[in-house]
Amino acid sequence: MPNFFNEMYSDGAANVRDHYREFERWLSAQSSKTIDRKRAEADLIFRRVGITFAVYGNEAGTERVIPFDIIPRMITAPEWTQMQAGLEQRVRTLNMFIHDIYHDQNIVKAGIIPPEQIFRNAQYRPEMQGISVASDIYAHIAGVDIVRAGQGEFYVLEDNLRVPSGVSYMLEDRKMMMRLFPELFAKYPVAPVAHYPDMLLDNLRSVAPVGVTDPTVVVMTPGMYNSAYFEHAFLAQQMGVELVEGQDLFVNDNHVYMRTTRGPKRVDVIYRRIDDDYLDPLAFRSDSTLGVPGLLSVYRSGRVTLANAIGTGVADDKSIYPYVPDMIKFYLSEKPILNNVPTYQCRKPSDLSYVLANLPQLVVKEVHGAGGYGMLVGPASTTAEIEAFRARIIAKPEGYIAQPTLALSTCPTFVESGIAPRHLDLRPFVLSGKTISMVPGGLTRVALQEGSLVVNSSQGGGTKDTWILEN
Repeated sequence: MPNFFNEMYSDGAANVRDHYREFERWLSAQSSKTIDRKRAEADLIFRRVGITFAVYGNEAGTERVIPFDIIPRMITAPEWTQMQAGLEQRVRTLNMFIHDIYHDQNIVKAGIIPPEQIFRNAQYRPEMQGISVASDIYAHIAGVDIVRAGQGEFYVLEDNLRVPSGVSYMLEDRKMMMRLFPELFAKYPVAPVAHYPDMLLDNLRSVAPVGVTDPTVVVMTPGMYNSAYFEHAFLAQQMGVELVEGQDLFVNDNHVYMRTTRGPKRVDVIYRRIDDDYLDPLAFRSDSTLGVPGLLSVYRSGRVTLANAIGTGVADDKSIYPYVPDMIKFYLSEKPILNNVPTYQCRKPSDLSYVLANLPQLVVKEVHGAGGYGMLVGPASTTAEIEAFRARIIAKPEGYIAQPTLALSTCPTFVESGIAPRHLDLRPFVLSGKTISMVPGGLTRVALQEGSLVVNSSQGGGTKDTWILEN
């Protein structure tokens, strides 16, 4: 039986960890009736505000509220200080890597990453080769998934650099906890997160095209049917900028303009929540109705900034992930502060043999997969599911990586039977502009099904407020 690190208790449930002691006393003094009422109130408010997540392929309905749990996930100041340093190191490295592969390709010439891993990657964009982007920043917003295992050590599970989502739930979870339980914030020195939209706007303005002193920033959404549309609208509203769709923008005289009731207005920075393929029908998918014809041409000329940059996805591909520790050593001459999870690359014959021989013990993921789809959790799968997945791996080994099944940490969580431990992860959001910045914490996602290690909201996961304790 794996030994799971419990965020709140040590030695099983015998001892409360020091930083949870005050909370545990408070919780034990609450009546079940009070807690039930507060949980119902949270659910009602989230529904009223429209904090929803669309679940594709769910016949029961396209949208639902992400379950919110009122027991916070707490992280001590020393733990956060180390994590923050590791995140800054990692994201700085990933930006250097993306710049390198679209320019000098030194890491390939040095033999550290095989060229086919990059240039045959579905997320590699040859259109970006040799193109300069503002401040050499590609991943302006990164969501890095971190898990705690075994004895409490942190690992990076994956890097999300294309269009990372979830920050609106981090902000709304905090607002909800402060509304429901203000007395707890008198007991605990919890680091604030409410300034994230201001930090994001400052970050986006800092990477405006050269010569633009008062940039116009917009958030570009695929539209209301996108799974994260609530977040797109929320962030635009919180930053005080326009939420636009492709049809609201047009290109003229090698600039991007927004249609307004007062006539065209030039746009300088686009925080786009649309995948590369759909951004410009003249350059990528010709059948895209979501993008802006001619956008790539303006971008290449340096007259508009896209956040995140086109082609950034090559660095968050799961087949590139195993090389990040080597990248840190190559670009920064430093040792990684945050470790990767040990990873087997099925494209390598020796790794493939090991994976096929040990499928019941491993987690296998598609290299381009996201949202918890296209993966096998060996210990939780049937023999038939394992054998079906085996056939997929054999048919296309380069499309998969595998990792040991980590003993993800748990945190007490309200479920139907009462309070029980459930596995969780953490997604801090790292902003890169003239500097690298982040608010303390991130989105804690929790797997609500007993024994499940899949925390994704699209797979039934919930969220918790994340408390970084300031002393």
